[in-house]
Amino acid sequence: MGVMDQSDLLKELRIDSRHREDAGGGSRWPWIAGALVLVLVLIGGGAWFFVGGKTFEVQAATATAPAAGGGDTAVLQATGYVTARREATVSAQITGTLTQVLIEEGERVEKNQVLATLDDTAQKAYLAQAQAQASAAQATLAQYQAQLVQAQRDLQRAQDLVGRHLVSQQSLEDAQTQVKALTAQTDAQRKQIDLARAGVEAAQVQLDYCTVRAPFTGVVIAKAAQVGEIVSPLSAGGGFTRTGVGTIVDMDSLEVEVDVNESYINRVQPKQKAQAVLDAYPDWTIPAHVIAIIPTADRGKATVKVRIGLDQKDARVLPDMGARVSFLEETKNSANAVPLKGVLVPALSIVKRDGKDVVFAIDGDHARARAVTPGQTFSDMRLVEGIAAGTQLVKQPAAELTDGAKVMIGSGKN
Repeated sequence: MGVMDQSDLLKELRIDSRHREDAGGGSRWPWIAGALVLVLVLIGGGAWFFVGGKTFEVQAATATAPAAGGGDTAVLQATGYVTARREATVSAQITGTLTQVLIEEGERVEKNQVLATLDDTAQKAYLAQAQAQASAAQATLAQYQAQLVQAQRDLQRAQDLVGRHLVSQQSLEDAQTQVKALTAQTDAQRKQIDLARAGVEAAQVQLDYCTVRAPFTGVVIAKAAQVGEIVSPLSAGGGFTRTGVGTIVDMDSLEVEVDVNESYINRVQPKQKAQAVLDAYPDWTIPAHVIAIIPTADRGKATVKVRIGLDQKDARVLPDMGARVSFLEETKNSANAVPLKGVLVPALSIVKRDGKDVVFAIDGDHARARAVTPGQTFSDMRLVEGIAAGTQLVKQPAAELTDGAKVMIGSGKN
């Protein structure tokens, strides 16, 4: 019974091959489905990593309101930067060690105000020496003048005695020669005094060079040296010598320089009215005018530089600020003039997404797609509706940039 029972049990434990094949074939599909899901997850994760998780470095631009006012309309838009016609890096005219630096960035200085002083020990010694030489020359002149007076008296007596035949003619001639010699020595000593005085003036100039003064009224935008450093008007090897004490800008000389496409330069005339808008203050319009059209073109950029004068001075205007200039033309029928609607943005900032025209507004460290309606074109600018003036935009969105993507503003200027 034990043997039969064991064999029967073994037969019962055996799995029919047909049932095993059926079971294996039925369980293969869940494994395939799981693998497909895993592949899709990996693809989605990779896409998120390379697109959604990527940070795009972009350049920023600002939407600005179009120029409009009175009977004038904008015929051209151009971008540029605020520049100073009077800007100077002030340095000493001699090589020396700084003992005082009396300026800081942002301070306003007046013309001839002392900015720094150099060690003047040697210059003071040279001045004292020159003054002593001038004094010695003056004393020598006084000696010659006294001798000349005495010689003239001797000559007068000799002439009287010769007339009375009490002295010889030779004695008279000797007295005359003495007067002429002392007269010549006196004249030569006066020249020596002039030379000594010139030496005093030169020494005084060298001493004055130890005091660095402001060449004009302005604002200090950079402090380049500290007490104890050596400054020189010439660059010295080794990098231990400063060539400037500080940089001063005359804020009253600020203007805007813009690059106008040479295809549109015929729309610009000297003294033409204009309006400037700073990128930093997109809602502030500054009255302006064309100062001059620089008579040369940039071959590489196909542009012509135009100088724009600002009719209003304001402390908010700073050198190197980005600016946008609208060139105005008087409208003959201002009553029928239709004001421009929308804001101006760089034409490159408008891209297609899902068949729609959009721009990407910068919201913190993310880009947000905003649908816009493009309008009139002004050079490299485009009038659009759908966003407000002052909105910060991605200047030239990449093809893979999407709504909500992370962005980082690069160092390039718009």
